Amino acid sequence: MFQPEIETLSREALVKVQLEGMRRTLARVKTNPAYHARLGRVNPHDISSPKDWERLPFLTKEELRDAYPFGLACAPREEFLRLHMSSGTTGNPILNPYTRGDIAQWGEVMARCYRAATVTARDIIQITPSFGLFTGGFGFHYGAERLGAMVIPIGAGRTILQLKLMKDLQATVLTAIATYPLRLIEVAREEKFDLGDLRLRVALLGSEMWSDPLRAVIERELRLKTFDIVGMTETGGPGMGIDCEARAGIHLWEDHFYAEIVEPASGQVVPDGTEGELVISTLTREGLPLVRYRTHDLTRAVSRERCDCGRTHLRIDRLRGRTDDMVVFKGVNFYPRQVEQLILQHEGVSHEYQLQLDRGEGGDRMTLLVEVRPEFHAEEGERLRRKLRDLLGLSPEMRFVKEGEIPRPVGKAVRVVDQRSKV
Repeated sequence: MFQPEIETLSREALVKVQLEGMRRTLARVKTNPAYHARLGRVNPHDISSPKDWERLPFLTKEELRDAYPFGLACAPREEFLRLHMSSGTTGNPILNPYTRGDIAQWGEVMARCYRAATVTARDIIQITPSFGLFTGGFGFHYGAERLGAMVIPIGAGRTILQLKLMKDLQATVLTAIATYPLRLIEVAREEKFDLGDLRLRVALLGSEMWSDPLRAVIERELRLKTFDIVGMTETGGPGMGIDCEARAGIHLWEDHFYAEIVEPASGQVVPDGTEGELVISTLTREGLPLVRYRTHDLTRAVSRERCDCGRTHLRIDRLRGRTDDMVVFKGVNFYPRQVEQLILQHEGVSHEYQLQLDRGEGGDRMTLLVEVRPEFHAEEGERLRRKLRDLLGLSPEMRFVKEGEIPRPVGKAVRVVDQRSKV
C-alpha cells in the first residue's frame, strides 16, 4: 500500500475523517456566496453525521456548465496553478481550477491507485492518455512521480511509436482509456509486431465503460492484468478509486471522497447492494469542491468490510453504464455494455461494434454493425441475433463488416450513433 495507515482505517475512524472533510468543504463553500446560497446557507457545525449530508441539494452537470468559468470556484484566482476541463460537447465545458493542494491530492490518490494495481518504483510506466486540458495524462504522471517510478510520457496517438517504445524501453505498466489496448492489438496485427516481445504486466484502464468480456480480451492478447480506475474531470481526474488484485469491487478513497448511491428518478439513497446512480462529494478539493454531485454513473455499494487485500475503504461495483447513455428504442431501455457482453461471446467476432439509430417512414430503425474476422460463420450471426432478441425483445438489423471498417476515433470509442433527432 502507498499509505497503509490511511488505507486500513477502521470504519469508525473513516466516518470521523469524512465528517471533518464535510465540515471543511462547507467552510470553503462559504467563501463563495453563490455556492453557499444554493446549499441553503448551511454551516459546517450543522453536519453531525453523514445522514445530515443527505439533506443537502444535489449538484448537477448543468449547474457546473452554467457556472463557467469560475462561478462555483472556492479559492482566490491567484491560488489557481492549473486548469483542466471536460470536452464540453453540449454547451460550455466544465472547468476545474486546481490549487497547489489539489495537485498534491491528485498525486496522492493516484499513487494509491498504482500501488493497488501492484505497481512499484521499479516499474516503467507508459502514459498514453493525452497531456492537455483533459485530465488523464497529468494524473497518471503525478502519481508515478509520487511513487518514484520511471515514466514514458508519450500521450495519445502514434500507436506504432507506442509499441516501439514499449518494446525498446521495456515498459511494464500501461495506462490508457479502456479501449486503447484494442487499438494496440489491431496495429500490432497489421504491422506484424510481436506482442510477445513486450514486457507489460499491468494496465490501468478507465474513462470508458468496459465489460468483463472486453477485459478478458485485453488480458489475453496483451498477456497482462488489468485494473479498472475511476474518476472524472469534476472530481479532479482519474484516481478516485481502483480495483485491486482481489477483484471484489473498486476501492473508493473515502478520506477524499464521500459516495452515495441514489435511485436515479427519486434521488433517494438506496441500500448497499442495490444499483443506482453514484453521487460524489469531495472532502479535500479546494478549487472546485463538489457537494453531492450527480455523476450519472450506475453502480452499487459492494462492501464496507475489510477486503482480502487489507484495505477497508468502501468498495463499489465496476461502473455498469450511465443514466444518460441509456438507449431507448421502441419502449425498450438498454445500455451499450449489455450488447458488448453478448457480442464478445461469439467466435470470429471482433471487439468493435456500433449501434446506429435513425428514423424513416416506417418509424425508428436500429442497425447493429459488428466487425468480424475471416473465420466468422453465418451460424454465429444467427445465434447473436437470437440472443439479442432474448435479451432486449428486439430484432435489430444486423450488418457484419470486415475488421477495420468501423471508424476508429482518436479518443473514446463511439458505440451509439443516434440520428433520430436530426430527421
